[in-house]
Amino acid sequence: MNFNDELDRVISLIDDELKKIVHNKDCFQKRILESIEYSLFTGGKRLRPIMAIKSYEIFNNQISEIMPFAVGIEMIHTYSLIHDDLPAMDNDDFRRGKPTNHKVFGDAMAILAGDGLLNLAFETILDFIDNYSKDIKDYKKYTRALKEISKYSGVYGMIGGQVVDLLLGHDTVTEEKLIFMYKAKTAALIQSALVSGAIVGEASEEEIQHMRDFGLNLGLAYQIRDDILDKDKDSNIKKLTFLSFYDINKGRSAVEEYSNKAINSLKKLKNRDTEFFEVLTSKLIDRDI
Repeated sequence: MNFNDELDRVISLIDDELKKIVHNKDCFQKRILESIEYSLFTGGKRLRPIMAIKSYEIFNNQISEIMPFAVGIEMIHTYSLIHDDLPAMDNDDFRRGKPTNHKVFGDAMAILAGDGLLNLAFETILDFIDNYSKDIKDYKKYTRALKEISKYSGVYGMIGGQVVDLLLGHDTVTEEKLIFMYKAKTAALIQSALVSGAIVGEASEEEIQHMRDFGLNLGLAYQIRDDILDKDKDSNIKKLTFLSFYDINKGRSAVEEYSNKAINSLKKLKNRDTEFFEVLTSKLIDRDI
């Protein structure tokens, strides 16, 4: 497997599918579609939909079956970034080197674009379930995958992590709260992608759990690696991170520990090809940006 070629293949499929969903701008609400498209196509890594597709491909090969779930997760991720950047949240002017959505379209339209993406994610998945479930078995696995995505992106997952992030202060922070925030805000949506891919791909219950564990540990390793990369910037704004408790060497050892746990979960998938995720894990924890 050529990892980069495979990455390009999957990203191209994801981008093509997203373009189909937001292509129609000849309507009265065209401005919100322009706002949505702006944030969907500003150079995101497509990490979560890639994970959904490649998780599915460990167990099955009919990629059209997982695609609505994959792009739905990307829309949820993008809405969360639009809202994160708003003045009432992180108040960021730039994302991925470009002005944030609210800087281009205004606060109100950015809020609506985020709301629209969240709804559009579920519309896309439910439309697929309604039109392509061949039997009760299909219906059950598709709705189960959707339930996982809903849970991991909601108040007990990603949104819950954002709440803790907003309320966390230097006088109230504990390592336990910080790790909870990382699990909910960062790892949860990664887990939603991996678990939904395994469910739709008809993995066994044991295999689904291994993918869930893999996502949790990969998410923690990924976030702490971010803390290391953003150490100086975070220190300047007094942001609470893993390095608020430990030095950079402890941070590096934590990344290694969580990534090893992630790889060990993959190795429990007997007679399954997990090479892509092993390489991806290595690249994510060794990245410089």
